[in-house]
Amino acid sequence: MNHAAKYLEKIRSELGDSWLPQVYLERVLKLRTRSYDFPPMPENTTPQIHYTLLGIELKVGRRRMLCPDLATARYLSVFARIGCRAVAIPYDITKISMIADELDSSCHRMLLISDRLTADRNAAFRARIRRQIIGKVRDEIAKAGAGLRVPEFRQSTKQRTEPQKGTKRNAKP
Repeated sequence: MNHAAKYLEKIRSELGDSWLPQVYLERVLKLRTRSYDFPPMPENTTPQIHYTLLGIELKVGRRRMLCPDLATARYLSVFARIGCRAVAIPYDITKISMIADELDSSCHRMLLISDRLTADRNAAFRARIRRQIIGKVRDEIAKAGAGLRVPEFRQSTKQRTEPQKGTKRNAKP
């Protein structure tokens, strides 16, 4: 195990259950989701959320992506920041805001831990560790997958075979 790999493992172990790919696996992919494919985006750009007359947009570089609400824009900005190509979005919009908070917190903690652990090293080494940890997160999320393009709708309906209490069954002649 090389020197950089030790740092990556230490960052991963310090995050524990709040490791971003683990939060994604346990909190997002266990829900009913739809997939979202990012358009080609430039690297090393910071996503920005803009309020426009048409709604909320997530801007990455020169690309603008229209979002239905602020929670979805915040959620997608976490994945845009680390350079994911496709992710799953919870279909239930009431869950997105809380998950976006967890993912954003995990991402910031990961970078803070990286900075703290590499504070005594030179800038090039710190930047390399940062790139590698973000790459590792991006690869694990890609491996987990982005779910189905369209959420699955179960259309089976239960029909009673027995009459309800207090009703008579019609006898066939």
